[in-house]
Amino acid sequence: MPHLAVPRVPVAQRKESAEPEKPSIITKDLTAYFGERAAIRDVSMTIPQEAVTAIIGPSGCGKSTLLRCLNRMHETVPNARVDGDVEILGTSIYGEGTNATAVRRHVGMVFQRPTPFPTMSIKANVAAGLRVDSKQRLANQAEDEIVEEALHRAGLWEEVKDRLNESATAISGGQQQRVCIARALATRPRILLLDEPTASLDPLSTQKVEELVYHLRETMTVVIVTHNMQQAARVSDRTAFLLAGELIEFAPTNQLFTAPKDPRTEAYITGRFG
Repeated sequence: MPHLAVPRVPVAQRKESAEPEKPSIITKDLTAYFGERAAIRDVSMTIPQEAVTAIIGPSGCGKSTLLRCLNRMHETVPNARVDGDVEILGTSIYGEGTNATAVRRHVGMVFQRPTPFPTMSIKANVAAGLRVDSKQRLANQAEDEIVEEALHRAGLWEEVKDRLNESATAISGGQQQRVCIARALATRPRILLLDEPTASLDPLSTQKVEELVYHLRETMTVVIVTHNMQQAARVSDRTAFLLAGELIEFAPTNQLFTAPKDPRTEAYITGRFG
């Protein structure tokens, strides 16, 4: 069974080898169903490489569903299905024979609440994604280096370097969320999906995660779902506004927040609903 044809590029080489002219993600008439109900309808958008894209909108508008369609997590829900297509760097992730596990290795995801594996240490949590593929048997030294790199990229190494063998649930909620981000980064994905990653965090932890998101754009594509419009304005380059499953507007963040083209976008960002 073929795997997604996206090469895993060492972090140090990515900037030079990236192709800015090629979009990172393209959705084409994407519709996602739960049973017979469409949660999103005919969403077409082009997401650039090495940038942060925010998805905003009121509760229940389909933001998380759209995000989960970008790495085929949507299909893990019973009776869920997708029409249309999603391309990652030119490869259809819903193409016949494409391996869903391979897709998720290249398109990492972090959820709203921290989800460290409770019976595993901090180090084992970060390395967990490396052990999914039985073909990839890393020497301990190589694994240690990847774990350290991922924790550095998540801005957590200095805080936990002497606690790597402790349970991942023994640290704060904000640190747990950054462990989950490090776990996603350890497989060196080309794209990182964040579903309300700061919703359950305190202000200081939220700030640290936002700073991390801001810097990750230097080497990868980040798509973040957020209810917090101020957060979207702070961290993103482009913002998509969803309403009742429909993509209303997708534009550079500054433009969308200061001069929206659709009156529904203006009504939402000025607080008249949602």
